[in-house]
Amino acid sequence: MSGILNIWVTSPDTHSERRIDPHWTVEQLKGKLELITGVPVANQILTLLDSDQDGRVVATFDDDSKKLGFYGLRDWQVIKVEDSNPATSFTGQLTDVSQVDKFELTGEEYAKRPDTVLAYKQRNKIGRFAEKSGKDDEPQSTSVPADITIGSRCEVESSEQGLKKRGTVRFVGETKFSKGVWVGIEYDEPFGKNDGSVQGERYFSCRDKYGVFVRPDKVKVGDFPEEEIDLDEEM
Repeated sequence: MSGILNIWVTSPDTHSERRIDPHWTVEQLKGKLELITGVPVANQILTLLDSDQDGRVVATFDDDSKKLGFYGLRDWQVIKVEDSNPATSFTGQLTDVSQVDKFELTGEEYAKRPDTVLAYKQRNKIGRFAEKSGKDDEPQSTSVPADITIGSRCEVESSEQGLKKRGTVRFVGETKFSKGVWVGIEYDEPFGKNDGSVQGERYFSCRDKYGVFVRPDKVKVGDFPEEEIDLDEEM
């Protein structure tokens, strides 16, 4: 499958990396995108953006008979899928919570309830309610394995069985948010908690929810290639 391109596909309800063949026609692409985005072929308005960080429109796929290569498609550009009639396809409603009734408690009301996570932690002395051992004041280790270097591929220990959290080391060192050495990881998938910054301090840059900081003992460096997502295999 020579010539296959890695392209971001975004729609009102989805955002994912896909493998695109520039020899497909716009009509063929729309048929495949309907299964991914939920936007019917007849409703699709497709535009090509320069990158995931640069929202400039560089082309509009306005001719269903033309091949994608005609529009100068290249790696890591973004195909934006808009719905011309969302009322009939319900796109965007999965992420619109404006009409959802919310159950809210004040902090004082929450603290009084016996059936909350907070109450459970208090009863079982978990987290900040755990008994102090006196070790909290000891300095954290500043050593880090020699193979954990910036740019290394790695896998991060996960408590969820079968889940592989793979990524690339982007930062190694001490931070302002906690004592000791931390390893900053850019995950291949949005398993993270940040974009490489914590409490207003930036340590590296990546997309939001792709960044995380973990202790060195949670990181295993090795030959961990990204798992490819082939659009054809999902049809």
